[in-house]
Amino acid sequence: MKKGYFGEFGGSYVSPEMQKELNKIEKQYNELKNNKDFKKELNYLRKYYQGRPTPLYYCKKLTEKIGGAKIYLKREDLNHTGAHKINHAIGEALLAKYLNKTKIIAETGAGQHGLAIATVCAQMGLDCEIHMGKIDTQKQKVNVEKMKLLGAKIIQVDKGSCSLKEASESAMESYSKQLDTSIYCIGSVVGPHPFPTIVKDFQSVIGKEVKQQLKVLENKKPDYIVACVGGGSNAMGIFNEFLRDTQVNLIGVEALGRGELVGQNSATIRFGVTDIFDGYKTKVIKDKFGNVAEAYSIASGLDYPGVGPQHAYLSQIKRAKYVTVDDNECLTAFYTLSKLEGIIPALESAHAVAYGLKLAKSLDKEKIIVINLSGRGDKDVDYVLSLGGNYEN
Repeated sequence: MKKGYFGEFGGSYVSPEMQKELNKIEKQYNELKNNKDFKKELNYLRKYYQGRPTPLYYCKKLTEKIGGAKIYLKREDLNHTGAHKINHAIGEALLAKYLNKTKIIAETGAGQHGLAIATVCAQMGLDCEIHMGKIDTQKQKVNVEKMKLLGAKIIQVDKGSCSLKEASESAMESYSKQLDTSIYCIGSVVGPHPFPTIVKDFQSVIGKEVKQQLKVLENKKPDYIVACVGGGSNAMGIFNEFLRDTQVNLIGVEALGRGELVGQNSATIRFGVTDIFDGYKTKVIKDKFGNVAEAYSIASGLDYPGVGPQHAYLSQIKRAKYVTVDDNECLTAFYTLSKLEGIIPALESAHAVAYGLKLAKSLDKEKIIVINLSGRGDKDVDYVLSLGGNYEN
């Protein structure tokens, strides 16, 4: 496979000046990832600061109510800052520190990546600049205030759809002007090479733990793994350990939003076309004029019109299956998990829960489903309640 590519997807399509910097980062990262001191510090922070390993939890009540397969949750919501994002945030910030960078630049949608980056920047004494779309700053006000409390500078992006796509573009533009002193810590397995690989490497701790934990709990591998996919970092994190084991079914859940029309969803693999986007080649949702379309999801972390290049490849070779869940199904799962198990999921994660519940009902009782609960829903409660849903019944 060509360096930096997954099949035809991936690569790096950036300016010569930025390419020079990315080549330097790749070289230094490849040297550092096996460095004993780097690994020791990373593992220490994961255990004593972040709170790993996260539990693998059997949902007994949910399993009994739904019927069919056993349902397990990988509790990434129990990480410090409340989501899987801190897995790569700690790794990327540590990388910046070892590269003698003084500043981190990042984008965020739901605010969880931004919050994780702001947190580790405070811990490591790095300057922090977070780019966030105007719509998302309004939906995720609590996370915005947390980031400010941690010392981050928030750049509100007011152009286009005012969401994750524009935040990513704004962050990359800012980074291009500060290459000497800063590093861009991307929030998913997207962007030009080597970012998708770096993020996947740091996130792969999820799948490694699942494999070990389920062996202890059930003495077997999972039959199905289900994870939501926007850019796709939490999904690649849990998929990676099982890619070669074809007996384990991998399912990515995209956001169908309000429906199948362009601009009403962010189901990139289902509706996207192959093109170069944000400095890499992937699947992209486009409008009838051939322009990158606005993406939509009730979950701010999923409203991105592209997808990680490895996900595009896994779909193409049929190693992973990609399905869709709409806003209403997501909200139903949000309420169901909250009431039955006392776990309030992030709206992003609720997409995976929604499909996992449908899947469980269709399977025999000896089958096991692991759903990656990528984040907790504290950030979403006010927004969900503002929609006027009937949560009393």
